[in-house]
Amino acid sequence: MTIVPEETLESSPTLDEVFAAHHGGKLATGLTASLADARDLAIAYTPGVAEVSRAIAADRSLAATYTWAERLVAVVSDGTAVLGLGNIGPRAALPVMEGKSALFKTFGGLDSIPIVLDTTDIDEIVETLVRLRPSFGAVNLEDVSAPRCFELERRLIEALDCPVMHDDQHGTAIVLLAALRGACAVQGRGLADLRIVISGAGAAGVACARILLAAGATDVVVLDSRGIIVAGRSGVTGEKALLAEVTNPRGLLGGPDVALAGADVFVGLSCALLPEELLAGMRPDAMVFALSNPDPEVHPDVAARYASIVATGRSDFPNQINNVLAFPGVFRGALDAGARRITEEMKLAAADAIFAVASDDLAADRIVPSPFDPRVAPAVSAAVEKAAKGRS
Repeated sequence: MTIVPEETLESSPTLDEVFAAHHGGKLATGLTASLADARDLAIAYTPGVAEVSRAIAADRSLAATYTWAERLVAVVSDGTAVLGLGNIGPRAALPVMEGKSALFKTFGGLDSIPIVLDTTDIDEIVETLVRLRPSFGAVNLEDVSAPRCFELERRLIEALDCPVMHDDQHGTAIVLLAALRGACAVQGRGLADLRIVISGAGAAGVACARILLAAGATDVVVLDSRGIIVAGRSGVTGEKALLAEVTNPRGLLGGPDVALAGADVFVGLSCALLPEELLAGMRPDAMVFALSNPDPEVHPDVAARYASIVATGRSDFPNQINNVLAFPGVFRGALDAGARRITEEMKLAAADAIFAVASDDLAADRIVPSPFDPRVAPAVSAAVEKAAKGRS
């Protein structure tokens, strides 16, 4: 059975509680070595530490054993696309990165450190992280605006010999795929049979489209602010142009009204509101994933009038599509495997693992596990580690 926290979904925190919890930040360092007396000091610091430093200087691979670096995740942002707040800068982004580090520790058992950079220049960000590489073992990119995030992730994957993942892209995609598998299982349908519409062609939209196609979806239509993405249309360049090559197989032209007519699935990954009348044009037993947070593209109560399965990005409604189901286990599995890359196979394995946990207790309002289900992160980690080792 899915394990849920004791508190109810309706228990919303007050502003005073929120600010009190953030006072002084949410993180602190802890010790794994005793420092109770002079002997402890001589072991943990000088003169004992010098012996460890000499050993690492002679064999740099020993750093993985005698420091925390190779198990440490750097949570990196430039503050250009923070939550739904937009480009608020690195200092305002830091509370979010601290929160992400807290989630890594709580759900994945991994230490991490938030790093916010006062630059939006891709070259400078890459150079900074390359120079910092001896201090960490993986990079979680967070809240970097599109389309810069695509180039930045590619450049870092090429430049660094450790796992790199932009969670806004791939964490969202992994959990969406797991949720859609759960929804399909509830309805007895196949992914390949669905007409899927994705509203939003930013970081999450592009990654979600690609993982769904990799998992076997055959009919994916993506919308941006100008309408359906199709080759040759104004504004379809870069990542959108690449996406146009593999989506919209029926060659649809127009806006959301055209895209949603006869669609089985709506995935909202933008702030664009979805008019209620367009939901009426979807097929029976439709699925609506209104994931914009905190304000979904359509209110879940409205969506439920037309859709059999409704999911959101919020914790106060059923079927929350929460990245915490994915990223702690993905990074844990990659680091456990000693992987240098997080591959497509590893992401698909993560989605399958999340779905497998959910399959014990599937229902229309339980298509993914609770974020507090203690089985999730270990299952994802094991699946990702197996996929990583199977590739090597």
